[in-house]
Amino acid sequence: MRDFLNQFLFGYYPYICLSVFAIGSILRFEHGQYSWRSGSSQLLRRKQLVAGSVLFHVGILIIFAGHFVGLLTPIAVFDALGISHSAKQILAIVAGGLAGLMCLVGIALLTHRRLFDARIRHNSSFGDTAILLLLFAQLLLGLSTIPVSMQHLDGHEMVKFMSWAQRILTFRTGAADLVADAHPVFKAHLTLGLTIFLVFPFTRLVHIFSAPVWYLGRRGYQIVRTKRKPAPAE
Repeated sequence: MRDFLNQFLFGYYPYICLSVFAIGSILRFEHGQYSWRSGSSQLLRRKQLVAGSVLFHVGILIIFAGHFVGLLTPIAVFDALGISHSAKQILAIVAGGLAGLMCLVGIALLTHRRLFDARIRHNSSFGDTAILLLLFAQLLLGLSTIPVSMQHLDGHEMVKFMSWAQRILTFRTGAADLVADAHPVFKAHLTLGLTIFLVFPFTRLVHIFSAPVWYLGRRGYQIVRTKRKPAPAE
């Protein structure tokens, strides 16, 4: 059962998530452009929004760039540049840790604002709150990997995940076997990260792909807030 679960989560599940991510995003853009927005509530508690949003977005961009380069750059490239696995591991811990803490403060502000301001909570959908909590949990898991990584400064564990990610994206077999003996916190981090890709097309995260030029091609208006009926007089 353990082998099957490992094979499913790290051998098959990535393709399910990435397929839904790609196809779902395209279909939503083609058939639901009026829902392709960030759903900003910037008119409410603006100062907290700005502080949280800046910290969160700067932190998450650094984290994303670090993961993208760190996981998908062939190991031979680092070797050719003379960057040892140990040096790369330490850089990932330091840079990732600082960016993670910045992101943590930002998402804490955004979560507090959305959950504890009655007006914002009233105008938030289930998806708005759910994806925020998913990102919060993923960030906490990511930061939880740092103490474990500190025990493997030789970079051996990091190489496992690099090889896993590159095998998945190049459709090579044996990817799941590479992470079979990885620490549970890494496995949880990977699984939740893949799940975020799975739900991505159905959330406000699609606005990541947005550029102002796309909105010029829209016909008609976009409704950003539905009109509510007045409460009946008592």
